[in-house]
Amino acid sequence: MAPPRSSRAAFVLLGGVQVTLIFTLAAVAVPLPGIGVEFGVRREELILLSAAYGLTFAGLLLFGGRLADRYGGRRALTAGLLVFGVASAAAPLAPGYDALLAARFAQGAGAAVIAPAAMAVLRTVFPSPAAYGGAMATWGGLSILGATAGNLLSGVISALLSWRWAFAVPLAVTVAALALAPRVLPLAVEPHSAGNGPGHPARPRLDLPGALLATAGLASASYGLVLTDAWPWTSGRVLGPLVAGVVLLVLFVGVERRAPDPLLPPRFLLDRRRALGLAATALTAAGTATVFVLFSLHLQDERGWSALRTSTAFVPFAVALLASSRVAGRLIGRQGAPVVTGAGLAVGAVGLVLLALPGMNDTVPYAYGLLPGFVLLATGVAASFAGAAVLATDRVPAERTGLAGGVHNTAMETGPTVVFALVLGVGGDTASLAVTAALFGTAALALRLARA
Repeated sequence: MAPPRSSRAAFVLLGGVQVTLIFTLAAVAVPLPGIGVEFGVRREELILLSAAYGLTFAGLLLFGGRLADRYGGRRALTAGLLVFGVASAAAPLAPGYDALLAARFAQGAGAAVIAPAAMAVLRTVFPSPAAYGGAMATWGGLSILGATAGNLLSGVISALLSWRWAFAVPLAVTVAALALAPRVLPLAVEPHSAGNGPGHPARPRLDLPGALLATAGLASASYGLVLTDAWPWTSGRVLGPLVAGVVLLVLFVGVERRAPDPLLPPRFLLDRRRALGLAATALTAAGTATVFVLFSLHLQDERGWSALRTSTAFVPFAVALLASSRVAGRLIGRQGAPVVTGAGLAVGAVGLVLLALPGMNDTVPYAYGLLPGFVLLATGVAASFAGAAVLATDRVPAERTGLAGGVHNTAMETGPTVVFALVLGVGGDTASLAVTAALFGTAALALRLARA
């Protein structure tokens, strides 16, 4: 049975916001060299600019999820949209590098509140487990759609106008969401929105020590991994933030074990289905990001393609992704999330192998070397993301929906940083794609064994 019109409208609004968050992550990827020329900054400064949004986004997600559980999804969503919107308005007006960097950090902070809050509101819009599971199956493909759109449109906009116009998209979506949210999103029935009276669960406390340690640890470790693009692993520039991040995360685990109301309860990750879903989410996001980065560089540097032509090369990927996402939700209802997730990873592994072999050969035409791999990879990641989203949020109590959203999005944001840094260390682009394909295949096998 189709959901009510009000539920569909709410899903469209929340889904549009989620796509925009990931679009913004990729908005400066293609035009980054042009930004460097305009502001006269070095490579390491461009690396920080590229990573700034993701650092605060990933680092603050757990705290953002806690805010959604404490104050209600729609209230947290509105607050995050305000921060995100102001930063999106400031970014295209930036007179220099420092102002743009600050705007990107602020965008990420707003996004870290929006993403888990949107999933908390989604739970209110679809209260029954079956309806929520169906919504999450579709939700799983939205992030990869946003990343694809970011790579496509940022190149087109930069070529035709300016990189500054790329920020018009998140600004317009934010204004529309703030205007429409009071009309289409529920408020009164959200968890904790009525306070701590009879019949209402106590509001979770804000674990500030845990939030500070988690944010600093994730941001520092992620930054250290990002720097491996320019410096060796043994460099002090890499080891300093990497070691500091690991130490802070170890302290975070110790604090959480003793906290009366921890930011991330240790038991929350012990559920096998949830752990498998989070691992599949991180790996699928990492594989897609690896392909986008490697082929964006390969097509421009090795084949001499323009930024505009490079962006259009990913159009079949986007088309296959949209088509497969619609089918994946129905398959989950029939076959179950573990089966669909494992099958998606297996198909994605085949696509990665095709991209690693003929795809990196400059003499093989696009139609034979890249197109089959792009289509298979898009088909696989659509199924994997859809099934993993259901696994990661299944059987979560209503009062912890924001936490589940924060953890799910953290896996999605940190996965590409960790896996990309590791696979690039094995050698050239072909080897990196082959290792990523092997990781996909191993994860598919693990899901198969878990079902058995």
